[in-house]
Amino acid sequence: MKMIYMDHNATTPTDPRVLEAMLPYFREQFGNPSSPYSLAHDPRRALDAARQAVADCLGCAPEHVVFTGCGSESDNIAIQGVCALCDGPPGHILTSAIEHHAVLHTCERMERCGWDVTYLGVDAGGLVSVADVEAALRPDTRLVTLMHANNEVGTVQPLEEIGEIVRARGIPFHTDAVQAVGKIPVNVDALGVDLLSLSAHKFHGPKGVGALYVRPGTRVEAIAFGGQQEQGLRPGTENVPGIVGLATALSIAVEEMPETMARLRSMTSRLTSGVIERIDGVIVNGDEAHRIPGTSNISFPGIEGESIVLGLDMEGVAVSTGSACTTDEVGPSHVLRAMGLAPNVAQGSVRFGLGRRTVDEDVDHVLAVLPGIVERLRAMSPFSSGSV
Repeated sequence: MKMIYMDHNATTPTDPRVLEAMLPYFREQFGNPSSPYSLAHDPRRALDAARQAVADCLGCAPEHVVFTGCGSESDNIAIQGVCALCDGPPGHILTSAIEHHAVLHTCERMERCGWDVTYLGVDAGGLVSVADVEAALRPDTRLVTLMHANNEVGTVQPLEEIGEIVRARGIPFHTDAVQAVGKIPVNVDALGVDLLSLSAHKFHGPKGVGALYVRPGTRVEAIAFGGQQEQGLRPGTENVPGIVGLATALSIAVEEMPETMARLRSMTSRLTSGVIERIDGVIVNGDEAHRIPGTSNISFPGIEGESIVLGLDMEGVAVSTGSACTTDEVGPSHVLRAMGLAPNVAQGSVRFGLGRRTVDEDVDHVLAVLPGIVERLRAMSPFSSGSV
């Protein structure tokens, strides 16, 4: 049975072109880029070229790109690193209730260290209000961290407007852009951010490598210590093959973005409308007008989303109930609950993440098998009478 992969928000398959670019740095050009001899020259040049390529995609200078181990590490360096250099007693951090746990858990740690954190709510579409951000800023606000695009429902936040307000106050502004970079145009100056996190495996690059953009003049302290690699913010020998893979994948994603965005929007719309037509009582989650291409989060009230995931898996389709980083947690999604969904509705949600390799036939197959799965589960559920 062919496996249809529709969980691209969790991770993506490495593009063969990316793997090909990486291989020489595992084999012939394996030198440590910090070493002085000639064997290290090619890895050093590859590292510099990768930094320039990422900078070109983000609209910044290469010296403002710091390579990390993943998006979560980038988030931690940004949040903890900015707070560590704040003068005086612990201050205030402003974030949202729908952030990835790499941000939420880091903010919770800062609370244990004496910081005051405001978790802004969102509307029914998952959007943070610009007015709420402005109203929540305080004289002691030391950092604002808001995601660019949500990993569960795909809602894209109005960072440009928020950035103008935050930067006018002189407050560092960080965004977790892991779900946005490589999927929609991202320019750090247009967004008005001072720090931006990204991760290679979300746009067909390798796992285990990410990056953090740091605007010049933004004060960030290292949270790990060792060598002086990556401006001292991420010590340790650089993962040259992974970094080359990240840069190659991002360059490909940006070059092919116009065609990919149009195709994914079309297929996602057909999938979502097809589910609505074939299955009664479904609820589509997320702001339809402000959403990354390829993401469709749908609730099937009265039945467990996990049961739908297992049913689709038996039909050769891989989807998820939400963030891959929270699969062991019990209870409905914190994102959907923050958007106002009742627990039984949030618990019955499934995220479809279409990607570069998704084709129309994949959508057809899902639309053919999903109604039967939902019908069987509703017939067995004590909370559903077959329709909602």
